Parts: sequence; structure tokens; C-alpha cells
Amino acid sequence: MTTRRSLYKLTAMTAAVLLLTILLMLTRRSPDSRHLATDADSGNINTVSINSILTNEICGTAEQSEAMDAYIERFMKRWEIKGGSLAVMKDGRLIYSKGYGWADEEKGEKMSPGNIFRVASLSKLITATAIMQLCERKVLSLDDRVFGDGGILDCPRFRDIRDRRIKDITVEQLLRHKAGFTMHKGDPLFTTREIIIWEKLDTVPDMDRVIQYALSERLGYTPGQGYRYSNLGYLILTKIIEVCSGTEYEEYCQENILHPAGCYDMHLARNLYEDRYPNEVRYYETHDATPVPAFDNSGDSLYRSYGGSNIEGLLGAGGWVASPSEFVRFVASIDGDPSVPDVISETSVRTMTADRVRPIGWVRAGAGKDWTRTGTLAGTSAMLTKQADGYIWMFVTNTSSWKGSRFTRYIDRMYRTASARIDSWPKEDLFSILL
Repeated sequence: MTTRRSLYKLTAMTAAVLLLTILLMLTRRSPDSRHLATDADSGNINTVSINSILTNEICGTAEQSEAMDAYIERFMKRWEIKGGSLAVMKDGRLIYSKGYGWADEEKGEKMSPGNIFRVASLSKLITATAIMQLCERKVLSLDDRVFGDGGILDCPRFRDIRDRRIKDITVEQLLRHKAGFTMHKGDPLFTTREIIIWEKLDTVPDMDRVIQYALSERLGYTPGQGYRYSNLGYLILTKIIEVCSGTEYEEYCQENILHPAGCYDMHLARNLYEDRYPNEVRYYETHDATPVPAFDNSGDSLYRSYGGSNIEGLLGAGGWVASPSEFVRFVASIDGDPSVPDVISETSVRTMTADRVRPIGWVRAGAGKDWTRTGTLAGTSAMLTKQADGYIWMFVTNTSSWKGSRFTRYIDRMYRTASARIDSWPKEDLFSILL
């Protein structure tokens, strides 16, 4: 028998959907909406990001999810997490989307599933997808050499190469973290201030200057004969995308990958709180975090999440902001599952996730296995999984953990324990209901 509580939730959801449908129609008429994306060439109708209409009242009303939500909230309290967001997708349907805790505690803003976060190294999946797409378009190949005579980046700025082995680096080696780069002097994407000092610069090094700096150093091992996780490799891939496409990296990814996947509110991050996007969360570090010298060598002392690290300089290695709901939609567009049209070919999907080799973009993958991708920054921990049974889920926080990058293991354990408390997931597709 239907309970009074269930009837109330159903009525509230129906009313909210009707109201938001009206708002959506009005929003589509507004050329000033930040969520509006127009394809002038094709004449397509303006499209609104699902983030602009996702709310906990609509998406988090499943009565069977209460035990799961309670477990997640206890987990966040135990680890002193200010806010988090979860999205779950299955068979092309967004079946759950919920925000927990605070998006911005100082402003009294509760977390909504439409809030966007820095997703850290989940960004590498976007970059890897762009490279695979360019390979399909015959603009480049995985075997192409990157530096030196005839290389993709064969230009005066990148010809001062200290280690001859750098000229043997291929696109595929960059994608699989096998290009020879190590961090014997620190990660160049997180030692911006040090590079300014070492190179006697008077400005913050841009992408090209960081690559130049890396080329002036020796490799840690011969390309193809080792493995070291490398943010620098994905920064170089960012440059390759721009050179091969003739388009700015962010623009190329949005127009050729994200918008075709139905993701209209994914952008490159900004450094400072005052420059955040309108629906972006506030980032929090651990309670004992202390300020560090500003990345621009200005002499200021700032927290890593807001000026201590050069987040804008991460670009394709870790610079994107997104909501979990849109990001799982993107993943559904690169997974080979026919329930959502892919933006790359089935061959490219297999190349990225093949067994017996390091995956491309993913941390772990393989036929019949869970595919995972993690990301960690000061103020962010993100965990993304495409399970072997077809479920895609993502949980992201706006708060650091003292566990650092290892905290994503705890997120994984938390989600699997929490989701086991649901007897059955909702059948509705939030994408079709709301849009």
C-alpha cells in the first residue's frame, strides 16, 4: 500500500518537474544563460546543461536510497568532508544523482547535484579521448614521434633537448605514462614557483615554457622501457591536441567530445575562489592545513587549493571542472556500450582499455573488469568506476583528506558498502525526465 510519505514525495517531484520544465523553456529563450550551448553551423536548438535543473528534491527522493544516503553522510562526518556528490548511471540512464553536505558552508549553500567540482586527474580521460579521436580522423597516430625532426612538436621552441632519448617519445608512450619522465625534481606542474626561481623567470611559465623546462632535464628511464605516472605527459598531450587540431584545447574538447556527449557545463578550472564558476563548490583542505608560498612567487602565503598551486596550469592533466552527473554521461560515451552513442570508435575504446598493457586514460581497465579512474587535488578527491555489470558511478568531494591520493580507496569501499543497502535502483532516467 502506498504510504503518505511516498505520496508526498511523488507529488513534490511531479510539481518540481512541471515547474522546472517551465523554467527550462524560459531559459532556452535567454541568450545570456551561461549553460546555453549553440551549434551555429548545424543550426541545432540551444541545449541546457542538466546541472542547471538538477536538485536534491527531484533526484534524491527515492525512499529505498535512505539507508545508502545515511551511510554516506556518516562516512563524510567521520572523515571531516564538508560536501560530496554522487551520480549513478546504468544502460544509458542516469538513475541517481545526489548532493551531500555543504557546497559553500560560509555562504550557507547546501550541496546540489548540479554543483561542479575540480575533478583532478579524471581530466586525463577527456584528454585521452581527444587524442584517440584525432587518431581516428587521421590527424596523427599513436606511433608518431613527438619531438625532434619531423615530430609533432618540431618547432624552434622545443628544439633545445638535453636528453637525446626524448626524440624517441611517441604519442602512445605519453598516453600510457611510459615516456621516460620522472619527478626527481618534483612534478613540474606543481613546482611552478620553483621553476620561476630556477629559470629566473619574471612571469608564471605557461604550458610551452613548462614543456621547455622539462626538455632541458634528463629522462629518468628510456621511453617505452619503464612506467612512471606523469602529469607532464598529459600536459604535452594537451599541446599536441592544440597543434594537431588548430584549436584551443578546451574548445576542441567541448565541441568535439563533451557537447556531442550531452555535457554542456564542463570547463577548465580557475585558480582563485573569487574566479570560480557560478555553480562551483568551495574547496576545503584538512583542518591542520597551512598556507604555502603562492605559485606565482608573489611572496603571498596561500592555501594550495586557492593560489598555492597553479590549478589553471594543469589543463589536460587535471584541470577540468564538472558535475558527477555530466561526467558519468561522458564516460557512457566512451565505453563501447550501445545504450549511449560513443564519441569514439569501438576500436579506440578497446585500445584504451585492453588487457596486458597500461590503459589509456584509465587507472585500471580490461575486458570483463571494472574500469577505474581517480583524481586528487588539494580540496578534491574523486572516484569514478565503470563496473563490469554496466553501472557507472562517480563520487567527488570538495574537501581534502590526510590520506591524500589513497583516500579514493576509502571512497570506493564506502560506495560499494552504501549501494548494497539499496534493494533496487530507480528505473527512471533523470536525463529524459528533466530534459
